[in-house]
Amino acid sequence: MTVKVEKLKVNYKTLEEFKKFKEYGVQELSMMEDLESNIIENNSESPFYGIYFGDTLIARMSLYQRDSGNDQYFDPPQNYLELWKLEVLPAHQGKGYGKVLVDFAKSFNAAIKTNPRIQSHGFWEKMGFEKVTYDMERDLGQNPLIWLPEGVHEQKHS
Repeated sequence: MTVKVEKLKVNYKTLEEFKKFKEYGVQELSMMEDLESNIIENNSESPFYGIYFGDTLIARMSLYQRDSGNDQYFDPPQNYLELWKLEVLPAHQGKGYGKVLVDFAKSFNAAIKTNPRIQSHGFWEKMGFEKVTYDMERDLGQNPLIWLPEGVHEQKHS
């Protein structure tokens, strides 16, 4: 079976698909607010990617491009990706769909930052992400993980 990651359209059909995820609880992972604000802003450059099984969206993530001017994580400072809110519907978990989404993000060959949620550290570590050296001002109570493409290192803060 070939699994394809698709860029999700910012429209009300996608909003309806997202409602299926919210039904499973874990409001912290809900992308509804992000999607609704993108519809309102008529932002056609969708940061959302997903995997369909038949006609059903079963896995999704947000992937935001961040500018090197805001880079406090990577050395040398560079444009990077922030992988946000990766979620797979419970009936489809453990089948490799999360890995497919992460591999898709890595295919851009850019440094990636994520903030793991809800006991997901083990998953991210299996995907090759590392903990950053905690910086209280920068990380504001989050525990970011990063993925480093070849030639990129963690930025050191003094």
